[in-house]
Amino acid sequence: MSQAFALNTRVELGVVPTHIKFVGGLAPDAEGRLPRGEDGRLLIVSEMEGLAAASPVKVQSAQVAVFPGVLESDNDELITGLRDLGLEVHLIMMVGGADPMDPADEEKVAAMLASGIGIAKKHGITQVASTSIEQWMQPGATPKTGEAFAAAVAQNVRVHLRACREAGVEGSCVKHWHIEFLRKGEFQTFNDLRKGWEFVKAANAELGSKFFKIMVDAAHCGDSGLSIPENEALVAEIAAADEMGMFHASAKTTRGCLGTDDGWIGALLAAAARTGKLEYVFVELFHHEDPALEGLRQLDPGHGLDTRDGRSYRETVIEGVVDVARRLNNLVVRGILKH
Repeated sequence: MSQAFALNTRVELGVVPTHIKFVGGLAPDAEGRLPRGEDGRLLIVSEMEGLAAASPVKVQSAQVAVFPGVLESDNDELITGLRDLGLEVHLIMMVGGADPMDPADEEKVAAMLASGIGIAKKHGITQVASTSIEQWMQPGATPKTGEAFAAAVAQNVRVHLRACREAGVEGSCVKHWHIEFLRKGEFQTFNDLRKGWEFVKAANAELGSKFFKIMVDAAHCGDSGLSIPENEALVAEIAAADEMGMFHASAKTTRGCLGTDDGWIGALLAAAARTGKLEYVFVELFHHEDPALEGLRQLDPGHGLDTRDGRSYRETVIEGVVDVARRLNNLVVRGILKH
């Protein structure tokens, strides 16, 4: 790797360690235990330690998934272990087996989300995220439009605000909840930046604050059907409304090496920087053979491509971290981003 260098901005740079796979890396087993290596350490902690040690620029944070039903002791060990590495910890709250847009599933979805918020509160975590506005890869789902879309937004507002009430968010350490939309096919309805923002606007209006933010994920934006200029304009509009959240530097379609992104990361990162509201940037790659993502590979074979070009996944992620750090530093040099 290149010579060590510093990140010259207040923007926090981190990693979402999805490259170690959900199956056998991130997701719990049937007993609620997180995967461990032969040394007994949690694989997520070991991987983040290796990444941080090998990266020529400081990895400042980790955004990690928390699943319903995981042993409390394992979640405690995960968060403590990452913090012992000097990393800030942010949570992605996972929801599965229920449809947030269906009133019949409201109680189930709210309970899962409240559980995730409870973990954040226990550990003093200020930023949480989720893809909880639609069920992932739901068989037979069709896009909701018109009155059906409005009803989906309203139901999502009800379930998310219910989770906030039941988890006691008000007055807690949790400052913002970042909502991530997914690409077409993964989500049928909330599958572009504009549609995801409709929920955030409605939820914040009901709540009376800017608690919810919409995440700008370069990969999902790239696969959404909206052009780069359309996404750039939306980023500016969303940020002006103080509803822009975290930025995910991830390559569209392949979700692998950032060099496969066809310019989306650079364009949208610069657009987010111009707003003056960019605070968190995460590099995110996915393993092309993760069994948990077989459905996504069937949806788009490009997701199954091995883009490492002879590198290990750790090396490929570190190269992405270096690339994004250089981009941020150059945005500072150009006066687009504050030092």
